[in-house]
Amino acid sequence: MAWSVSRKAVGAARVPQMFQRDAFFDNAKYLAIVLVAVAHSWEPLKGDSRALQAAYLVVYAFHMPAFIVVSGFFSRSFDGSPRRLRRLITGVVVPYVVFETAYTLFRRWVGGEDADVSLLDPWYLTWFLCALFVWRLTAPVWRVVRWPVPIALGVAMLASVSPAIGDDLDLQRVLQFLPFFVLGTCLRPEHFRLVRRREARVAAAAVFAGALGLAWWAVPRMDTGWLYHADSAQELDRPWWSGPPTQLALFGCAVVLTACFLALVPGRRTWFTPLGAGTMYGYLLHGFLVKGADYLGWYDHGPLHSPGGEVLVSVAVGVAVTLMCASPVRRALRWVVEPRMEWAFPPEAVQIAREREREKAAV
Repeated sequence: MAWSVSRKAVGAARVPQMFQRDAFFDNAKYLAIVLVAVAHSWEPLKGDSRALQAAYLVVYAFHMPAFIVVSGFFSRSFDGSPRRLRRLITGVVVPYVVFETAYTLFRRWVGGEDADVSLLDPWYLTWFLCALFVWRLTAPVWRVVRWPVPIALGVAMLASVSPAIGDDLDLQRVLQFLPFFVLGTCLRPEHFRLVRRREARVAAAAVFAGALGLAWWAVPRMDTGWLYHADSAQELDRPWWSGPPTQLALFGCAVVLTACFLALVPGRRTWFTPLGAGTMYGYLLHGFLVKGADYLGWYDHGPLHSPGGEVLVSVAVGVAVTLMCASPVRRALRWVVEPRMEWAFPPEAVQIAREREREKAAV
């Protein structure tokens, strides 16, 4: 028995460090996707509660930036090689085509909307796949320029005053969220260790308390449209010159709140750590639940528009997205979200992919 354990330990030691999963990042991805889903469920309810609107503002200020920063961190090694391009196609492009089509049909059959399938016009949450595709292709660029984050911020600020960009591929969001992805590509493991110290956790709790108080004050004064990063200043009926300073302010707030969020994420292995590997499933699937509930009139029930109802909805959606990230769902839908598609690539690319899968399976 001891000899068997020893062999397993030696085998694990032979696996390159880059293929070993870090419990901290899996925890962060899981908690971030729960926040994304729960915040989406608040949209039909928040008009009845100033407290919920304040919580909505705080969560929307950092939940997608946190998810994008982590995505950027894990895109640092993207180099445009055939193996990584294959993974980009199977893990991003194919799910985008499938789920954009599925959501369009869902809008027609469940929502009764006159919607046409258009791969150029992402709906609801599929924009993130478009953005991730574009961002990851640009990852090598940010490794060779001298000031990547300031340049990306400049691009985001220019986008905020450029209504002519239009809606194709949701490019406003792609460009306005770009600085968070670029920031992620610039971070190193030691940067994350800085925010995981005890004093950082204490400070994080205080910052979130202050942010909730500030958000309470800002509820009647702030246009939440800024937080979606989907429109230019002119499209939000604001003067054009307000776009760049607002982008800078939102970037600063998001970075601070993201750091606080990461400071509160446990670094040890927990019951939800394995779910971090399935966050893309939870992200892509929860939209059917949230939008379906809205289409079917579930939010029209009066008791849900009370503090108890808001808590009930939050817990229910949190549990649902947790189940969506679980292994049974991943096994059932891997052919859609993470298809192998060996038939679509030349043999040498398939062999490289198989070797990577064996290395991952050895962990």
